[in-house]
Amino acid sequence: EDLSGVRDLIINENIVCPISSTANWTEVRQFNLMFSTQVGSVAEDASTIYLRPETAQGIFVNFLNVQKTARMKVPFGIAQIGKAFRNEIVARQFIFRMREFEQMEMQFFVRPGTELEWYKEWAATRMKWHKALGIPEEKLRRHDHEKLAHYANAAMDIEYEFPFGFKEVEGIHSRTDFDLKSHQEYSKKKQQYFDPEVNQNYIPYVIETSIGADRLFLMTLCNAYVEEEVEGKQRTYLKFHPALAPVKAAILPLTKKDGLPEKAQEIVENLKYDFNIIYEEAASIGKRYARQDLIGTPFCIAVDHQTLEDNTVTIRHRDTTEQERVAIADLYARLAAACSFRRVFEKI
Repeated sequence: EDLSGVRDLIINENIVCPISSTANWTEVRQFNLMFSTQVGSVAEDASTIYLRPETAQGIFVNFLNVQKTARMKVPFGIAQIGKAFRNEIVARQFIFRMREFEQMEMQFFVRPGTELEWYKEWAATRMKWHKALGIPEEKLRRHDHEKLAHYANAAMDIEYEFPFGFKEVEGIHSRTDFDLKSHQEYSKKKQQYFDPEVNQNYIPYVIETSIGADRLFLMTLCNAYVEEEVEGKQRTYLKFHPALAPVKAAILPLTKKDGLPEKAQEIVENLKYDFNIIYEEAASIGKRYARQDLIGTPFCIAVDHQTLEDNTVTIRHRDTTEQERVAIADLYARLAAACSFRRVFEKI
């Protein structure tokens, strides 16, 4: 690569820095975006290796293993989660941009010629998924790539408006048959699939959805953080979808006496095997509500003296702070319905 020629071009065209408006350029240098390390028990015999910059290739290598053992028919997808490494020039913005990160990917194998239909389908489905988990439409946007990677025939990003601006969270790409074809070429092992519906052997085309688990976590956290004023008081809470909330409910006896803690513990015992539950009896009920708001617990269940009489409790809803009286016998079904991922899939 003619790096000195690139520098000459910058100088000849009088290109200046958009921030400082200066043209005091250094030499043009090649940055290495892959993460290298040494492998070998003896230092002088060590070889340089590169840690994987994406997780996709493990799926392609195992494509036929999965297809044959699981008896899958095209179209079908293989998903995985794993570590990936990139030598970021500047790691910044909290956990948004890191050198070591967790990547979640799906490679969806389709019949050649249908890939662009499936690309549109997955782009729409992934956008619906984020909205179903509570991300508002105005905080999401789609960015279609004008310049495509050499192996792609369509590509887009789903971007979220973080406190530091709109940034990519997920990439969706139509990778054609580039990966499987390359593995076939270099391994000399066929990566073809026989499609009984068209009575034909072919290398499937691939639609990829790829999302960073760390970025997804940060988006969910940023989106959930709410500060609002209620009756002159500042209230801060995490508005997690109940399916995502780490703690589903808090069981709170009104006082530490009169048999209320014992009754509350009975409720804990009934719910704790299926839901992550917190039991808390310290401080006033108002302070306990505020603590649960801060960790995003969707439901607070108060046990009071009326509970001992009629086996009902008060459920306080995190987002609205509204309270309702519910029979203890109905608690399990109420939590199961609200916290189930079924609520998410119903919106897709």
